[in-house]
Amino acid sequence: MNTSTAPNPSADHLAAVAGLYHAYQTGLMLTVALKRGRGDAADWTRALFRRQHHAKFRSSFDKLGLTGMPDAQAAAAYHYLANQVGGVDVEYVAESDKKAWVRFPPPRWIYPGASICGIPSEVSRAMLEGWYAENGPSLNNPRLGFVCTSQTTDGQHGLAGYFLEHDRELSADERLRFRPGKMPPRFDPAKAPKLPANDWPAERLAKANRNYAMEYVRTGLSLLTELFGPSDGGYLGRHAGRLIGAQGYCALVEGFGLTPSEGGSEGFAHVLQAMAAAEGDSAEISQDADGAWLVRRASWRLGRGMDQPHPAVFEAWHGLIEGLLASHDRFVILNLTRRLDQGDDAILWRVRNGAEP
Repeated sequence: MNTSTAPNPSADHLAAVAGLYHAYQTGLMLTVALKRGRGDAADWTRALFRRQHHAKFRSSFDKLGLTGMPDAQAAAAYHYLANQVGGVDVEYVAESDKKAWVRFPPPRWIYPGASICGIPSEVSRAMLEGWYAENGPSLNNPRLGFVCTSQTTDGQHGLAGYFLEHDRELSADERLRFRPGKMPPRFDPAKAPKLPANDWPAERLAKANRNYAMEYVRTGLSLLTELFGPSDGGYLGRHAGRLIGAQGYCALVEGFGLTPSEGGSEGFAHVLQAMAAAEGDSAEISQDADGAWLVRRASWRLGRGMDQPHPAVFEAWHGLIEGLLASHDRFVILNLTRRLDQGDDAILWRVRNGAEP
């Protein structure tokens, strides 16, 4: 039979898959907090943001045009610009060369809608410990710390605080402090740093937004298995994936320009193909002699850069696919017959219509 390949993804396609992974990241936070408790959720979040910091912080300075700025301003400007690239609303105010504010006003991007009600304050603190407390060491400035003055999860006006270069070196437990109550100055966008416009056209921003969401999920799934073991970590990731896939199906396929009500095996084969293309991979569709649809995905962007991930990582991610199918058509049967993480040359799904009662 003839095979078909999806065209290059549009900005709408990229935004749709970014939204799905954004929801998956939040779903993982909530699932760990619910199933394992506040302490484990904080430990996982701290490790997640610390690993992302070490992977991205220094390497992004030149891309964001921050080289040569005073360290406190550069650290705040990094959060302002990098989060803008990821589609996050954030504010920046520099008081001096040694003090600069950042504020994430409500609604918080990372906790959409009512989900913020399920996020423990320990998780918000752990995020700061994993990333903000690492800025000084990453900039080779032992005097640089962060003072948090407000947390959205505590019912305050947003996540806010300032980077401050002290007159002495800070110990590890001094690099992050909490001083609730002090208000940041009013934000003036005209005085904030700007992305180098020629380096960040709309197409690049759309891809960066997608990558931003996917990279947190990639790191988060790996850490689930590392911190809680393959059995528990894989279960948590797969459970969250199934819920998010089912909840996010309609928004995803509408973003792809498909019809949510178009069920059946062929319709789901096209969903899998469009999802692969929007994630930066490619997938071909064909039919076998029995009329089942075959979807061959030649690469797995989410697994790129992983060092021999445990099979539980792929299985957790596959929960997202299972959730999408649950909303698409519960009578369709999906068989995973090949997987790249186990040495096969592709991910291969066989999709067929099952018997209805």
